[in-house]
Amino acid sequence: MKIVVIGGTGLIGSKIVAILRARGDEVIAASPAGGVDTITGEGLAAALAGAAVVVDVSNSPSNDGAAAMEFFETSGRNLLAAEAVAGIRHHVALSIVGAERAPGQGYFRAKVAQEALIKAAGIPYTIVRATQFLEFLGGIADGHAVDGVVRLPQGLFQPVAADEVAAFVAGLAHGEPRNGTAEIAGPDRAPFSEIVARYLKAVGDPRQAVGDADARYFGGVIEETSLVPQGEAHLGRIGLEAWVGRPKA
Repeated sequence: MKIVVIGGTGLIGSKIVAILRARGDEVIAASPAGGVDTITGEGLAAALAGAAVVVDVSNSPSNDGAAAMEFFETSGRNLLAAEAVAGIRHHVALSIVGAERAPGQGYFRAKVAQEALIKAAGIPYTIVRATQFLEFLGGIADGHAVDGVVRLPQGLFQPVAADEVAAFVAGLAHGEPRNGTAEIAGPDRAPFSEIVARYLKAVGDPRQAVGDADARYFGGVIEETSLVPQGEAHLGRIGLEAWVGRPKA
């Protein structure tokens, strides 16, 4: 089966490409560097010709809310229009658990807009919502550090390994479209500050992580369960400390 992975050279995309190729699929790892650009439309028609499935794990080059909105809306419209012409039978897209529950976070609003485009396009689809990746815990700690203390919102957190997200997405790409969402989260659910404190300890970072009622998640207010699944979800098996101890590719 021919599958096109948009964003196929990124963190998640490259892992999905490897999994699908190992299964024997014909996989196109589409990216601007390879001549496939969803913003300009360059190379889309050629890449999609003969494909059955598109997996979109592309990402905005900026986390700024306005820039992310422009990226996901422009990319989404161009990609879905090209898929309609190509007769794509299944559109799989990666999104975020709780995206609609943190409206003050501009990047999350952009992902909600992307989901809306997918639902309205008329192409059979599956939206995969993942919790934050374990790979980004260091950046989260750095982004919330004030005078050497990492101040975090008081909500719950349930990060997941990128390898497990990639395997989950690849599996769904081989399944029937759900015309709905599927969620994946890590095995450990705990207060945000506790998860980050465990990460800092595991990597030998001496900074303290604390819960702060006034802290924002990259500028957005979150509630206790904003960032974790509130219903059925696939749970990964790789815990935080086990992930830290694994060899990294």
